Amino acid sequence: MLLFSCKKTEEIQVEQGIQEENVEEIIAELYGFSLNDYLLVEDTIKRGDNLGKLLGDNNFNPSEVHNIVEKIKDTINVKNIRIGQPYTLVKYKKDPDVLAALVYHPNISGYQVIDLRDSISAYTKTYPVTIKRRTIAAKIEGSLSLSLDKEGVDQSLATRMSQIFAWSIDFFKLQPEDRFAVTIEEKYINDTIYAGISKIDAAYFNYRGKDLYSFPYKRPESKGIDYYDEEGRPMKSMFLKAPLEFFRITSRYTKSRFHPVQKTWKAHNGTDYAAPTGTPIMTTASGVVERAGYTAGNGNYVKVRHNGTYSTQYLHMSKILVKVGQYVQQGQKIGLVGSTGLATGPHVCYRFWKNGVQVDPLSQVLPNSEPMDKKDIPAFKEHIKPLKEELDTVINQKF
Repeated sequence: MLLFSCKKTEEIQVEQGIQEENVEEIIAELYGFSLNDYLLVEDTIKRGDNLGKLLGDNNFNPSEVHNIVEKIKDTINVKNIRIGQPYTLVKYKKDPDVLAALVYHPNISGYQVIDLRDSISAYTKTYPVTIKRRTIAAKIEGSLSLSLDKEGVDQSLATRMSQIFAWSIDFFKLQPEDRFAVTIEEKYINDTIYAGISKIDAAYFNYRGKDLYSFPYKRPESKGIDYYDEEGRPMKSMFLKAPLEFFRITSRYTKSRFHPVQKTWKAHNGTDYAAPTGTPIMTTASGVVERAGYTAGNGNYVKVRHNGTYSTQYLHMSKILVKVGQYVQQGQKIGLVGSTGLATGPHVCYRFWKNGVQVDPLSQVLPNSEPMDKKDIPAFKEHIKPLKEELDTVINQKF
């Protein structure tokens, strides 16, 4: 079965090597309109277009447009029509000025039909999706992204793998001798059109000579999926390494430094991360916002309590994005970098408390996320056994 969403007739004709009249006939049949009675006019949504304009351009008055929108509003959200998306006007062959239907393609997964014949109706058609599974293994060539690209894999996989192994691997320092493998499931529409990665079943890295495995797993009492190594240990630390994705450390935690604003020697109980104004600041661990406000020294700041042992604070924000009492997930945006309070330039001063005492976060041996319950380990190991065997088979064949 051919896929027509987001493609013009001439594009399909070139791809499939068939005559234009045959393509139009197949399209018409797909939509449910015979070319014996109807004409197809293809176009794309342009700036300023909406359903009302499209219908108005095809001889529907405002009252009729309102009636149509009211009748289909529970089936199609007319506000979701977006610039660049294709649509097809279905017109009567005997009277080309009369519109019989409008077919809109919101994405590659299917299309929506507004039938304007005897009684107005609307419906959505979704193409069948096939899931194909494969394992890729390769050595690092330049970067993880480039290496995956050479294997013909969706670029989003590089980001997902870097998130999985973020606490074990410095992806800016990968070497040619490092290698990886990953088992993924990929979506194909109508069994032929690639639609991205649906999930990762297992992942592996040999980083600086050390084997690292990771498997997604949902514990019985967990709300979502987490990643664990082959022994059931959490892949991620309780804390991120820094509150910014890209940063430059300009001042470390120290018992004495010359304050650039107050012009005096004093302790600096935080770590300064420089970044442009407006850069998102992330909470380094999940927790509850304990304080959020402004002081002359801190500027706009947020303090998060993570548990009975740890708290963190983020100073000099240009904007606060959370409220006191709000629960925040690790990595969630809580503010934007600024230079409010006693600051000479845009940065975030990151402060870290352990048992009520401010400490240097860069010197701490920080805990992993919540460990898997011992009673869950046997079921986990049984679950990953075939996945690990599959990975190891491909790894041994490749390397």
